Amino acid sequence: MEARVAEAIDLLAGRRVAVLTGAGVSTDSGIPDYRGQGAPVRRPMTFDQFLADDSSRRRYWVGSHLGWKRFAAAEPNAGHEALARLEHSGAVTGVVTQNVDGLHLRAGSSRVVELHGTMRRVICLHCGQVFDRRDLAERIETDNPWIVADSDLPLGPDGDVAPATADGFRIPTCSVCEGALKPDVVFFGEYIPAERFREAEQIVRGSDALVIAGSSLVVNSGIRFLDRARRRRLPIVIVNRGDTRGDARATVKIDAGTTEVLRAFADALGGPE
Repeated sequence: MEARVAEAIDLLAGRRVAVLTGAGVSTDSGIPDYRGQGAPVRRPMTFDQFLADDSSRRRYWVGSHLGWKRFAAAEPNAGHEALARLEHSGAVTGVVTQNVDGLHLRAGSSRVVELHGTMRRVICLHCGQVFDRRDLAERIETDNPWIVADSDLPLGPDGDVAPATADGFRIPTCSVCEGALKPDVVFFGEYIPAERFREAEQIVRGSDALVIAGSSLVVNSGIRFLDRARRRRLPIVIVNRGDTRGDARATVKIDAGTTEVLRAFADALGGPE
C-alpha cells in the first residue's frame, strides 16, 4: 500500500485536485456504508414507494427519526479533516460528496457540493417550504411521546434504522400547507437537481486531477464524474477498500481505508496542520 500511496502523491503533487467522496469516508465516524465488507444487504425506500401511501411514509419516518440523533451526533474523522486541510492549502479545489451527513462542512471544507442532498433539512413536496431537521425532530417527539431512540438497532448509511413497528406513528406534515415532508435528500429513483450537478461538474472541470475516496461507484453519478475526468485525460486516483466499478480506469488504485490515505495525502501535499 505504501508504494501506491507514494505513487499517488507524486502524481497529484502540483496539481489542482477535485475530490469525490462516498460512504467509505464516513465509516470511521461510525456511519456504516451500503456496500463495504460486512455491510448488511439493504433495500432503501425509493421515491415512488415514499409517495405511494401513508403506510410507506410512516414506516420511513419512524426509522429515520429513530436513527436521526445518532446520525447527527457523528463527528468528522481525520479523513474529513485532511480534505479540509488540503482545500485550505490550495491543493484541493473542492469536494463533491455522495454522503448526506454534512461531515465535510463540519470538518472545515468550504467548497462542498452535497450531490445527494443533506439530512440537515426537510422540505415540503407541495409548497417547497424548508425546515431544520432539529425542529422537525422536536415536533415528531411532541406528536409521538412514546417514541424512543433504540441504540441497539443498527444504524444505516442514511441515518435510519429498521424499526420493529410503525403502528400509531403520526406522520409529520408541513406546518404551512399540510403537505407531505421528506428529508432534503435524493431518494433512489429521483434525479439529482441539474443546478447541483452543474456545480459539481465545475469543480471537476476546474481541476487537474480527480481523487475518488470511499465510493464503490455503483451509483451512476460517481461514474459520470470519473468519465468526465477520463475524457480530459486527468490522472485519477481511487482510494477504497475492495473493488470499485472504476478500478480499470484509475491511474492509481489504493485498496485501503480512506482515513489513513487522506491523512498521508494531506501530510505530503497540504502543508502543516
